[in-house]
Amino acid sequence: MSNTQEQRKGAAVTNSRLLANKWYLYLTEFFAGMSVMAVELGASRLLAPYFSSSQIVWTIIIGTIMIAMALGNVYGGRSADKHPDPDTLYKRLLVSAVWIAAIPFLGKLAILLISGLLVVTVNTNFLIWAAFLSCMLVFVYPLFLLGTVTPSLVKYSVSSLDDSGKTVGTLGAANTIGSIIGTFVPTFLSIPAVGTAATFVIFSGIMLVLAAIYFLSVKRGTVRLIVCTVLFIAASVAGLSFGFAFWDSTLTLEDESIYNYLQVRENDKQVILSTNVLFGVQSVYEKTDSLTGMYYDYALAAPLMAEKRDSLLILGMGTGTYATQCGKYYPEMRTEGVEIDEKITDLARNYFALDPSVPVTTYDGRAFLGGTDQKYDVIMVDAYQDITIPFQMSSVEFFRMVRSHLTENGVMIVNMNMTSKDENGINAYLQDTIASVFSDVYTVDVARATNRELFASQDPNMIRRLEARTEDLLGAESVAETRLGAMMQTVLDNLQRYEGGGRILTDDKAPVELLGMRAIDDMISGQLAYYKKRFEEEGIKGIIGDWK
Repeated sequence: MSNTQEQRKGAAVTNSRLLANKWYLYLTEFFAGMSVMAVELGASRLLAPYFSSSQIVWTIIIGTIMIAMALGNVYGGRSADKHPDPDTLYKRLLVSAVWIAAIPFLGKLAILLISGLLVVTVNTNFLIWAAFLSCMLVFVYPLFLLGTVTPSLVKYSVSSLDDSGKTVGTLGAANTIGSIIGTFVPTFLSIPAVGTAATFVIFSGIMLVLAAIYFLSVKRGTVRLIVCTVLFIAASVAGLSFGFAFWDSTLTLEDESIYNYLQVRENDKQVILSTNVLFGVQSVYEKTDSLTGMYYDYALAAPLMAEKRDSLLILGMGTGTYATQCGKYYPEMRTEGVEIDEKITDLARNYFALDPSVPVTTYDGRAFLGGTDQKYDVIMVDAYQDITIPFQMSSVEFFRMVRSHLTENGVMIVNMNMTSKDENGINAYLQDTIASVFSDVYTVDVARATNRELFASQDPNMIRRLEARTEDLLGAESVAETRLGAMMQTVLDNLQRYEGGGRILTDDKAPVELLGMRAIDDMISGQLAYYKKRFEEEGIKGIIGDWK
């Protein structure tokens, strides 16, 4: 550094009484590190309702943010060498604060705009492209600005080579500690308590306050500060009043939990839970007492296949629709559920008519099995949600654990919700893995749906037992029993025995995200063909009309 640059730098810092003792520089580094992690976690929650929360989406988020931070580091260092003035850094903090506050509002519009454009331009990997472009457009610039913080602060705080190591180490520690706090606070406090939008506002507000204190202390930049504050307030108000599905005014509930975005829609006939805005319905409760032909009606075959039907365990209880159906048709069976998201259990009680007497444990399904010696006649695995498939509940080790918790001649049923034409897709791997654990495996595709039900047991008589009990139901005098019998006859007519292959998922190797992405890409491609046709015939109005 030349003597002139050194003098300019020293004058800029020492002229600010606030920065003279360096503590404010360390505080800036601390809150910058905190905000970066908060924005990263907020990004995952902002994208999840549109593109899922799979490992692939997380990879895109982390990758783009790291790119932004790296570019910010390079630019910030060069800029600090040329213009060693703290005003420059705190101006960037003002801009990043306004941008981050606007993300809950403008970010959602950008995601829908990108998705709409991709609908008519891409044929494959829709989710990957949509998530990547959304991250680039929404998150790269503010994190690029935050990436300039560390090299700038090093420039301002290192006064000589004698203490450079200590100073840089202190800055690094401040950044790391802030990042740690910024990791835990959004996940466990702010997002569950006040939501994703408010989390963005809180941490962007911290950046605004830091910059405001600096500019007020040096008595410069008042107009700039006022303008940015007004923009921050306007962006915050807009973001806090802007839901994920902002175009839909018919929602009964829109909420967030630690694990999910939650959306409840209700009409005279149904109550519907969705954890994704753009695709996928996770649960449907029919208010009528009759059978619906949905996947949980097909799954009613499992208790008829088992030798006994005294006990049922549901891993992935969700809103309890299957438990409710079993309670109607097998009232003698004791039902127990495991659901990792406590808020979904609350929704099940409040909106989906789950019997209050049915116990639900808030826990991971596999961890629950690992902590109990209880055996069950039927175990339902219903933990696969669109592309988000927990790998620990898809491996051969997991299914061996399930088998060990079944009574003699008990039955496991798995709800697989992404049927596709891919013969080497996620369902093929799950079926091969299950067939390597159970001797008898059967599958049935649900009519007019993307679900496939899989039944597995060590009992070679499971189908003959279902046939005999179905015949008894068809000959019963009760209307409810004959309807159940007709449903079971539909299952029998479409049931197929599955012979396993060598595609085995293990705890060590279970690429469920990539396999799931292929399956959902296949499903979306079919939908894209529809929208492309609408676009060709009616232009953008045809697509917007469908989304309204």
